[in-house]
Amino acid sequence: MSALIVGVTLVLASLVAYAAVRGQQRGQVDDALRGNAAFYQGLAARASGVPPGRPGERSPPPSLGGPGGYAQLVRPNGNAIQLGPAGGPALPVTRQALQIANGDAGGGFSDRDVDGLHLRVLTATLGPIGAVQVARSLEDSDRVLERLRRVLVALVAVGTALAAGVSRLFSRRVVAPVTALTDAAEHIEATGDLGRRIDADGHDEVGRMAARFNAMLARLQTSQAQQRQLVADASHELRTPVTSMRTNVEVLRDAPAMSEGDRRALLDDVVEQAEELGNLVADLIALARDGEAPPATEDVRLDELVAEAVVRARRHAPAVAFTLRAEASVVSAAPDRIGRAVNNLLDNAAQHADRVEVTVSADGVVAVRDHGPGVAPEDVPLVFDRFYRGATARGRSGSGLGLAIVRQVAESHGGSVRVESPEDGGARFVLSLPGAPA
Repeated sequence: MSALIVGVTLVLASLVAYAAVRGQQRGQVDDALRGNAAFYQGLAARASGVPPGRPGERSPPPSLGGPGGYAQLVRPNGNAIQLGPAGGPALPVTRQALQIANGDAGGGFSDRDVDGLHLRVLTATLGPIGAVQVARSLEDSDRVLERLRRVLVALVAVGTALAAGVSRLFSRRVVAPVTALTDAAEHIEATGDLGRRIDADGHDEVGRMAARFNAMLARLQTSQAQQRQLVADASHELRTPVTSMRTNVEVLRDAPAMSEGDRRALLDDVVEQAEELGNLVADLIALARDGEAPPATEDVRLDELVAEAVVRARRHAPAVAFTLRAEASVVSAAPDRIGRAVNNLLDNAAQHADRVEVTVSADGVVAVRDHGPGVAPEDVPLVFDRFYRGATARGRSGSGLGLAIVRQVAESHGGSVRVESPEDGGARFVLSLPGAPA
C-alpha cells in the first residue's frame, strides 16, 4: 500500500512537472510567433495608410529559415504567397485560415505536421490584405519533452520499486508482532493453550499492544489455574460432609429399630453437617467474586462495624472473652464485605484461644490478637491460601476459606492483611483499609 501511494504521488508530480515544462516550451515558441506576426501586421498597416506607433511595428524582422521560422501570406481568395525563407515548406491553408483572411474570425494557434516537420502555426489577420501564417519548428521542444518523459518514467519506476523494497523491509519488523499476535490468537482458539506468548521488545504502539496481549494471557492463565484449583479443592472439601451426611441419612433409613437417643444424635449430626456444608458453599460463592469489578464503596464507620461484629462473635462463642478498644475511624468500603472479613478474623481467633483482643485505630487498621498457640513460621506464607490449614487448625471445624476471603476482601478494597507473631505467644492478624477522603 505504501509503495502504491508513493507511485501515485510520483506519477502526479511527474505529470505536473511535464505540463509545466511543456507549457514553458510552448510559451517561448508562441511569444516568438506573436512577435513575427506583429511585424507583418505593422507592414500591412503602413501599406494601408494606418499611422505607425503600434508595438509590433518596432519589432525587429523575424529570423526566418532553419529553426527560426516560416511565413506565408494568405489572400482572401485562398491563394498563398510564401514570405520566407525560400524553399521552406508550404503551410496548409485551412478553413480557419480562410475565415481569418476574410475577416470572419480572429487569429489562433494550431499544430501542423508539414513535410515531416512538427510546426507550431499562428494565423493572424492583416486586414484587407488577408492573413499571415507564421510557423516555428517544435522539433527541439519535442526532443526536450521526449527526454523529460523518459526521465520521469524512469523516476516513477525506480521510485516505486525503491518504495516497495523499503516498505517491505521495514514492514516485516512492524508487521511481525501483528502476525505473531494473529498466530497466537489462532493457536489459543484452536488449542485453548494460554501459555503462548509474543516477543514484545518494541516501545511503539504494536509493541505496547503485544505487551498488553501477553499481560492479558498471563492474567487469564492465572485465573484459569486458580479456577481449576478452586474446583479441585472445593470438590475435595465437599466430599467429606456430603459423604458423612449421606451415611447418616442411610443409617436413619435402614435402621428403623434405632433408639430415640441414637436417632436424635444422628439428626443433630446431620444438621451440623448441613450447616457446615452451607457455610462452605457460602465461602465458595464469596471466593468466586475474585476478579470481579471493584465493589461499590461508601464511607463506613469502621469502629462501629467492628463493634457489631464483636457483639455477634460473643453470641456465637460465649466461652471466649472478647475485648474491644476502638478509635473513631472512617474508611471507604463495601460494608457487607468488610463485615464478612472482620467476622472471619474473629471466628478464626475464637477457634484457637479463649481470650481475644480487638483494636481499631483511626487510620483504618483492625487488629485481632488471640492468645492461642500462634502460627508456625512455616505456615505464615500460606495461612491466607485457600483451603490451607496449619498444624494447629487440623481437626477443627471450618472450611479453610475464612482467611482467604479476608485477603480477597482486603485486596479488592486496595488494602492488605498480614499475620504477626507476638513475643508473648498467640497470633495477631492486622487488616489495613484505605481511609475515606476528608
